[in-house]
Amino acid sequence: MGKSGRLWQEHVSKCEFLLLPLADTRQLQLLHFWLFLGIYLAALLGNGLISTAVACDPRLISTTLPKAMPNALWDNRAISYTGCAAQLFFFTFFMSAEYSLLTIMSYDRYVAICKPLHYGTLMDSRACATMAAAAWGTGVLNSLLHTASTFSLPLCQGNVVNQFFCEIPQILKLSCSESNLREVVFLIFTISLDVGCYVFIVVSYVQIFVAVLRMPSEQGRRKAFSTCLPHLAVVSLFLSTGAFAYLKPPSIPSPLLDLTVALLYSVVPPTLNPIIYSMRNREIKHALRKVLQCSGLTFQWI
Repeated sequence: MGKSGRLWQEHVSKCEFLLLPLADTRQLQLLHFWLFLGIYLAALLGNGLISTAVACDPRLISTTLPKAMPNALWDNRAISYTGCAAQLFFFTFFMSAEYSLLTIMSYDRYVAICKPLHYGTLMDSRACATMAAAAWGTGVLNSLLHTASTFSLPLCQGNVVNQFFCEIPQILKLSCSESNLREVVFLIFTISLDVGCYVFIVVSYVQIFVAVLRMPSEQGRRKAFSTCLPHLAVVSLFLSTGAFAYLKPPSIPSPLLDLTVALLYSVVPPTLNPIIYSMRNREIKHALRKVLQCSGLTFQWI
């Protein structure tokens, strides 16, 4: 690394990055703010209701939009170097942990449908705790590796990040081209593991669907399909858009495409999770009904 590269890295480390503006005009910036606020509140409300229901019902077992919204509202693009590193760490951590949990969910449903007599043994409290700990531990390790690797690179291509949050591929574009091979290897390894998990999920659901088609009850088949298909759809959307964002060739420079793909894998799945995975659960519905009745609220869909 030359002297100019070291000087630029020292300069950036003391300053800030500039994120991608979501629009060129003030009216569109405010529109994006209200749109993101609506999506964020919907996701927050759904997940908050689930958390409240779990906390209030003893029978139940129990990082990008907050920065993008004020940036759009106050026409500001700046994020500090430390803030960018923290955002990348937590985003990678939650993304990795969620994907691990989605994999575990597919195994849980496979055991519940294909091996119901062994469910109590295979999915007891100890097994669930072990799998959950493995999911969160994987997220921490993965995020530590990627954050440390990404921010140890010399940055000599400016400080403008062409995304509305600190995303690894966009940070790599700011580094010296000859020095980011290590992080590229980490990315390929991580995505290979993700593809392996996806194959496991698909194989699990193939066996689930085969077992469901043998069910004599049409209502049972409909319930099983309505539970499993949305899960598989969200997993497919999450992996396909995420893999495209991280493996897209640099020869396809398209800020609009990058923004759309980032929204699909970072914003849409968390927003849909409460509806797909919990609001259809009978125990969750019962707990939410109790919470809302105590608050004087009732909804027809609960």
